[in-house]
Amino acid sequence: MITNNRVITGEENMRLDHYLVEQLPEVTRTQIQKMIKQEFVTVNGKLEKANYRLQVGDTVVAKPMDIEPEIDSIIPEDIPLNILFEDDDIIIINKQAGLVVHPGKGNYTGTLVHGLKHHCENLSTLNEALRPGIVHRLDQETSGIMVVAKTNNAHSNIAAQFQDRTVEKTYIGISWGVWKDKEGCIDVSLKRNRKNPTTFCVDESGRKAVTYFKVLQDFRYMSVVEFYPKTGRTHQIRIHAMHMNHPIVHDEKYNGGINRTKGFLPEVQRDIKLLLKKMNRHGLHAKQLSFNHPISGERVNFTAELPQDMQTMIEHMQTHYG
Repeated sequence: MITNNRVITGEENMRLDHYLVEQLPEVTRTQIQKMIKQEFVTVNGKLEKANYRLQVGDTVVAKPMDIEPEIDSIIPEDIPLNILFEDDDIIIINKQAGLVVHPGKGNYTGTLVHGLKHHCENLSTLNEALRPGIVHRLDQETSGIMVVAKTNNAHSNIAAQFQDRTVEKTYIGISWGVWKDKEGCIDVSLKRNRKNPTTFCVDESGRKAVTYFKVLQDFRYMSVVEFYPKTGRTHQIRIHAMHMNHPIVHDEKYNGGINRTKGFLPEVQRDIKLLLKKMNRHGLHAKQLSFNHPISGERVNFTAELPQDMQTMIEHMQTHYG
């Protein structure tokens, strides 16, 4: 892996991605593109796009990155799926927490896509081969409702609705603390975190992100909140909740982990730690999804009931800390 490579005569005017392909013969073109996109590559200390033209004297730095093994097809797997609705064009899934949506680093089998290919061979092909049918995603530990496209027409139609922000989404989250404002709008831009490319952070130079919220219930240590994201940025609700100093419970990545119990009475700390251990994931659930059916044009609305682990947490809070 390049750590500090200076461009010499004969290499000038070469595209950055082509240069790296030559310098890193053990890494594929696709992987090079991912390295650049995920900000593992800099030129003269700055981020550049793959088509940047190199100049003599440029210093190219490529940081180590875990390279994913090359897989080019999905082998169907018999994975239990909670299918709420299905017709010739779409499938509505209530995704269980812990299920990864599609293959990626560290998750090459056992994903939702593998289960979908077992359930239904006909899925849209507008995405790359490893993401058939996938129009949008949920984080691994987020449960709830997703729409999957069976045909390319359905896929492009629903994707356009997401792009135009006409899809209505409602999430239920269990967050730390009592919110001062019981409803409102969080409008702060998000950008990939350069120090940790697997996370995102609030940054004025990032992409616009807007989330409306409404507090449904307050308890002594936690709140139940409805979130209505108007944009669809990665980890958006989780980062926005953290930004408001009310991160999603058990969200270790965004300051909502077990350390939030510090300062609680010892018996309360033990009790809540036990609850978090039983839930064993962050408390966020995609409750509702509303959009226009890609063929009929009719407005359709689907609901995924709150999973038992989150219900148990809320009921415990009501009983002991209401």
